[in-house]
Amino acid sequence: MTDLHPLPSCLVEEKVSAALAEDLGDAGDITSQSTVPADTRSRVVLRAREHGCIAGLDAARTAFRQMDANLQIAVQTPDGSVVAPGDVIAAIEGNARAIVTGERVALNFLGHLSGIASATRKFVDAVSGTNTRICCTRKTTPGLRAFEKYAVRAGGGVNHRFGLYDAILIKDNHIAMAGGIAEAINGARAKAGHMVRIEIEVDTLEQLSQALDIGVEAVLLDNMPPKVLAQAVEINKGRAALEASGGITLDTAASVAATGVDYISVGWITHSAPCLDIGLDYEAAAN
Repeated sequence: MTDLHPLPSCLVEEKVSAALAEDLGDAGDITSQSTVPADTRSRVVLRAREHGCIAGLDAARTAFRQMDANLQIAVQTPDGSVVAPGDVIAAIEGNARAIVTGERVALNFLGHLSGIASATRKFVDAVSGTNTRICCTRKTTPGLRAFEKYAVRAGGGVNHRFGLYDAILIKDNHIAMAGGIAEAINGARAKAGHMVRIEIEVDTLEQLSQALDIGVEAVLLDNMPPKVLAQAVEINKGRAALEASGGITLDTAASVAATGVDYISVGWITHSAPCLDIGLDYEAAAN
């Protein structure tokens, strides 16, 4: 299991509250209000229905407790845990209306984030035995970036920059608009604070050599086949962190990692990972 730092509780509370408000609207859960007696108590479990890796329990727990702070929630497989079909993730006991009202928002967060963690874990497993690490990109759902990047960490990956504000990544359009690689790097270096790292994207080995001669902390090697990536590693000689990116799949990740690059960035793990199938199953009435 991955050792994780939880997301700030204020952030989780805010996003979950907004999701519940969207679901409840002006009238609340009219289905549960009309079918479940107000004083009914139940015990349910969150259960995995397929193999995967769990992430998002804080958000799920918050959704239930925003409906009723007295719900008893016992987590059995925390974030970062690998689960199989039938595994119980958490047990919830208390007011039945509160449970079923919070169910969909809780499962939306838990299924989506567990899907990202599961996709990340598959890539991490694919490059096991190498020193290459799997990282995410900024290709995230608007408003959920911190959550999705947390899920990447739960799956064993690492995070790229969180936004345009915390690191400089000079891409092809920046280079073209600046007038060249040297102009772009030197301009970035003149403006960056001493804590800001500079990375540049290159398409060729000639561009790589030019960037390394000027000096940068990291280089993104865009859409290079493994043979060229191996040459890039040799040219680099450890001077900068090397990140391979562009169309890398589970089938090709191992061959890319074998070249010796430091990172493989994969946008798919956040923008296209399918939800992990997790259900909420009624077990019994509770006292």
